[in-house]
Amino acid sequence: MRLIVNALRAIGDPRLAEQDPLPPNDRLVVGSSLALEDLYRSQSGRLQRYFAANQARQDAADLVQESFARLAEAGRDPLRTIEEPEAYLGRVATNLLRNRARSALQRSLAQQIQAEEAGLTAPDMVAALEARDMLARLQTALEKLKPKTREIFLAHRVDGMSYRDIAAAQGLSIKGVEWHMRKAIAQLDRALRAR
Repeated sequence: MRLIVNALRAIGDPRLAEQDPLPPNDRLVVGSSLALEDLYRSQSGRLQRYFAANQARQDAADLVQESFARLAEAGRDPLRTIEEPEAYLGRVATNLLRNRARSALQRSLAQQIQAEEAGLTAPDMVAALEARDMLARLQTALEKLKPKTREIFLAHRVDGMSYRDIAAAQGLSIKGVEWHMRKAIAQLDRALRAR
C-alpha cells in the first residue's frame, strides 16, 4: 500500500490531494536523524532497564546502541516503513537477548568434554599419603603451641580476624599479636620441614 501511495505521489496523482490515506507525519521515517534522536531520547532508558533486568547489566549500554543501529538499518530500506518504532525496538531487544543466550549456550557446550575423552586418572595414592602426613604434623605442631598463641593463630588464619580485632579481644597490643603469630608460624614451619 505504501509503495502504491509513494508511486502516486511521485507522478502527482490528483486523488492524493483530496485525501492522503497515509499522511507523512503519522509514520516514523527512521532514516531521518531527527526522528531517530527523538526516539533514542524517549526509549533508551526503557531499553537500558529492560536489558539490565534480564541479566545483561554490564552490556546494557552496548545492547541499547545495537538495538538503535538495527532500527536505523531497517529504516534505510525505502520499501519499508516502521509504523511502531517502539514495538520494533522491543522486538529487536528481545532478539538480541535471545541471540546472546544462544551464543552463551554454544560457548558452554563447546567447552564441555566428554568423560571418555577427559583422560581421567585415579587419585595419586602417594600424594594422598603425603598430604595426610603433613596434616598430622601440622595438627601435632598446633597442639604443642601455647594455648594463647594457638588461639591467636587460629583466630587469624582460620577465622580471618584482623590483628586489631584479635588484640582487642585478647587484651593485647597489635605488636603482642604479631609476636604470637611469629612464634606460631616459626613452630609450624619447623614441623613441616622435619621429616
